[in-house]
Amino acid sequence: MILGFIGTGKITSSIIYGIFKSKLKVKKIYVSSRNSSIAKKLAKKFGSVKVLENNQEIIDKSSVIFLGITPTVGSKILNKLHFSKNKRIISLISTFKIEQLKKITNNKNIVRATPLPPIEIKKGPIIICPPSNFAKNIFKHLGKVLEINSEKLSYKFWSTASLMAAYYEILNTSSKWLIKKGINKKFAETYVAELFLALSQDALNKSSQGFKKLVADSQTPKGLNMQVLNELKNGKFFTKFSKALENVNKRVSK
Repeated sequence: MILGFIGTGKITSSIIYGIFKSKLKVKKIYVSSRNSSIAKKLAKKFGSVKVLENNQEIIDKSSVIFLGITPTVGSKILNKLHFSKNKRIISLISTFKIEQLKKITNNKNIVRATPLPPIEIKKGPIIICPPSNFAKNIFKHLGKVLEINSEKLSYKFWSTASLMAAYYEILNTSSKWLIKKGINKKFAETYVAELFLALSQDALNKSSQGFKKLVADSQTPKGLNMQVLNELKNGKFFTKFSKALENVNKRVSK
C-alpha cells in the first residue's frame, strides 16, 4: 500500500508516526512540502517517507490519498487536481461535506475521518463516515475505529474533538496551582497527568455503567468532590461548556 498526504500539518505527522509504530504494512508514504519543516523531519526520520513538491504527483503515485489541508486551502487547490476513479480518498477536512468533495474530485471513493493527535501513540477514537473497509483496515491499527452512517451526525464528533485544548488547560491549571503551593513542577505535572489518565481509564472500563453513575459514585455527602462539583455548577461552568459545544456544532454543520 502506498499512501499520499496532501497537507503536512500536525494531524498528518501524528498519523504517520502512528503508522510506523503499528503493524500496518506500508510500502511508501508521499507527503507534500507545504509545511517544509514537518515534511523534512518525517522524511529524515522514516526512510519510507518522501517529500514531493507537486500535489498531483502525490496523487498519481499513491493508492490512498489523505486530504489534510484546511478548508480554505482545499477550496483553492482541489479543483485543480485530477483524481482517477481508482484512487481512494480519506478527508480530514472538517467543513467539507462528502458530496461536495465527490463533485470537486470527481471520485466516489471518499470517506471522512476524525483522528486526533494521540493517534501518534495508537490511542483514541477515530470516527469514519460512511463505514468503509479500506479506511477501517488502515485506522484499526492506529486507534479505536467508530463507524457512523450519518454524515450529519458525524459533525457532532467534530464538536467533542474540539475539547483537546480545554482539556489540556484543565491539566495546566491544576498543575500550576500545585506549583504555586510549593510542589516541584515536574512532580506536579506528572501527578496531574497520571491522575487524569487513571480517571479516563476507569471511565472506559466502567463505560457500561454510564457516566452519571461515575459522577455520583465519586462523591460523598458534603465531601471534597461534591464541593468542587457544586462550585463549578454554581459558576455555570458546565452550562458554558455545553454552549461552547453547540457553537462549534453550528460552525461545522453549515
